[in-house]
Amino acid sequence: MGASHGRRGTVRARAAGNTRSSMGTVHERDGLALWDVARLSRPSRVAGVTMAGFRAHETSPVALRLIPHPAVTLALVFGAGSVTVDDATGRRQRESLVAGLGFGAVRVRRAENFECVQVRLSPVVARAVLGVCPADLDGAVVALDDLWGREASRIAERLADVSSWEERLALTDTLLTRRREAGAPVDPEVAWAWRRIVVSRGLVRVDRLAAELGWSRKRLWSRFQSQIGLPPKRAAKLVRFDHAAHRLVAGQDAAGVAADVGYTDQSHLHRDVVAFTGSTPATVANEPFLAIDDVAWPAHGHRVRRGTAEPEGPLRLRR
Repeated sequence: MGASHGRRGTVRARAAGNTRSSMGTVHERDGLALWDVARLSRPSRVAGVTMAGFRAHETSPVALRLIPHPAVTLALVFGAGSVTVDDATGRRQRESLVAGLGFGAVRVRRAENFECVQVRLSPVVARAVLGVCPADLDGAVVALDDLWGREASRIAERLADVSSWEERLALTDTLLTRRREAGAPVDPEVAWAWRRIVVSRGLVRVDRLAAELGWSRKRLWSRFQSQIGLPPKRAAKLVRFDHAAHRLVAGQDAAGVAADVGYTDQSHLHRDVVAFTGSTPATVANEPFLAIDDVAWPAHGHRVRRGTAEPEGPLRLRR
């Protein structure tokens, strides 16, 4: 899931078989929280799926805020450790969970010796993999048991039974591939519209998407909302926010981010960041969860060179 809040930390990566493992070290006021992060060196067999494995070694409580991302998040928790997650409504989850697209304020309250495989699902494939439309999740955090029943427990047992992250990630990839092949795809026009939003980094206009599809704005809004889980304009805002947030964490000033990412001004950036996180851009710039993204999700990385398991330099979490 990431690393805990702290004053300073470094993230270094090392290769391990067919996975690439990274270790993040973050100092807290009450002690040291140490995480291992492992990921596949090859892409998932399911287009639109990325995954990473997380292990927390310390027994001290970890407080972590999860930042909304343009994907549906699946966390497969296994092993003897424990994790407690609170969503925006105050509901609490302690096992494997699913967080809908553009989820609200979510916090990991405690994570003691816990392990999980975290999967990010493009909303284009989320319905097929999960067996439920992202729109039905409505941005909420739900227990995986509620969606998959006893299969969720069986998956946790299988992940705990294997001894390496290579095997766990491969097992997860096989599971997702099987479910994707059996699931129902979204309309090709909707998938195309989502890809255009992502490629444009959220800057394409909805009326232009509708015109290129030969659809009315109303038809595009209805189909997109029902299959992706957000209306197209909100989805574009989420994609743009995601790029802005990672630029803030990388050290770019808010004014420069606003200009580069396509906001009308710095106040516009501020409003969107507050809307998605409840925090200011200055606070988001110091979120350890986003800093760990550079290792766990290298598509967003500014520091990990393509084709190598070593970052370009130590990643320091600014405080």
